Amino acid sequence: MLKQAQSALRSRMDGALRPLGLTVPQYACLELLEPGPLSSAELARGVFVTAQSMNAVVKSLQERGLVARDDVAASGRRRPAELTAAGRALLAEADGSVRRIEAQMVEAIAGTDVDRLVDELAAIATHLPSAADD
Repeated sequence: MLKQAQSALRSRMDGALRPLGLTVPQYACLELLEPGPLSSAELARGVFVTAQSMNAVVKSLQERGLVARDDVAASGRRRPAELTAAGRALLAEADGSVRRIEAQMVEAIAGTDVDRLVDELAAIATHLPSAADD
């Protein structure tokens, strides 16, 4: 059932973000960058994609002027990305659509049941071993 819920959510988000020219991973990247700059590796972990995939996502957002990052790393290989003004504006627009979908998603669950569901999902995530533990 969790996979079916995730699939339905992803489908709705794809549909809502498409008119804005965004994919779900691109939206997630913009959302993670909202508080401040992050490296591609940090973004990849946050979006649950490979570093290579995230690099492509960041590059596409950079080409559209939605994120900025230095061409050359200040030290090492880390080149943090950060939102531009255009990226912040598009994120604000996309957030409205995504928040409406989230509200619809939990509409069928009564008030305190939402908190319980979140707690139970957190417990599941905490108790599942990582792939490295297998």
